[in-house]
Amino acid sequence: MPQRIDLREGKSYHARLWLAVAGALMLASCGTDSGADVADDASPAVGATAAASGDVDATAKASAGAGGARKVDEENELFSFVYSYPAAAGDIPRLKASLDARLEEERGKLDKDARQFKQEAAADGFPYRAYANQTDWAVVADLPGWLSLSAEKYSYTGGAHGMTVFDSLLWDRQAQVERAPLSLFLSRDALEAAIKPAFCEELDRQRVKKRGVEFDRANPGMFDECIGLASTTVLLGSANRKTFDRVGFLIPPYEAGPYAEGAYEVTLPVSEAILRAVKPEFRGSFTVSR
Repeated sequence: MPQRIDLREGKSYHARLWLAVAGALMLASCGTDSGADVADDASPAVGATAAASGDVDATAKASAGAGGARKVDEENELFSFVYSYPAAAGDIPRLKASLDARLEEERGKLDKDARQFKQEAAADGFPYRAYANQTDWAVVADLPGWLSLSAEKYSYTGGAHGMTVFDSLLWDRQAQVERAPLSLFLSRDALEAAIKPAFCEELDRQRVKKRGVEFDRANPGMFDECIGLASTTVLLGSANRKTFDRVGFLIPPYEAGPYAEGAYEVTLPVSEAILRAVKPEFRGSFTVSR
């Protein structure tokens, strides 16, 4: 059985927001921040569009703590919007600019979609349920050469329940560029071949624990099959805080199990097989776990 290890510098990273089936209500309860004043570099566009339009009652709060952390928290009759990233990311100007651009893009799309859906609801004569969108970036590993981040993203668009998905990115400190974790590998197929069957074995172990029953691997039913990496978000983590020595896979609801089971997280130590799947130019940033 593969070693069970946590990914985020000694802390377990588990999906939390999937439990909120009433997404708008859940995010409404998150309408507070640190209480700090709006930072000088906080974008005035966040919350300004809704308030200026005069047709929604908007409450927007934006804060930037010491060291560049940022959290935007906005709520109005159309939607709830939360977006945050840690100081480790905000301290890097180019990365901060990239995350701020994503913030504005997501907020703008949410506003557009919510307005359109409210108009459709009024025209069809059914109640409008406020949309919700929350993105929280967190540090997976802060290394001399790399900053590894993951994001948990929750959205609600008026249905029976909301949905959680994930995102990840790497900041290459030497090249001063953003990279996708998978871009450090020869290919997705190469990494997938390197992690099986350890990945499938750990996923099955977690399924049995969640379901409380064993299942027949020879005759798998729905949500019993192993999944491919296309259904996961890949993270790179570190226990030694010098190099990447673990690889994580975040799996949203419906991919490995029914919605009620929530998200899955599989974390594996870097093996010789995984190291061989890394592009030669990046192998010096990895260490095989012993």
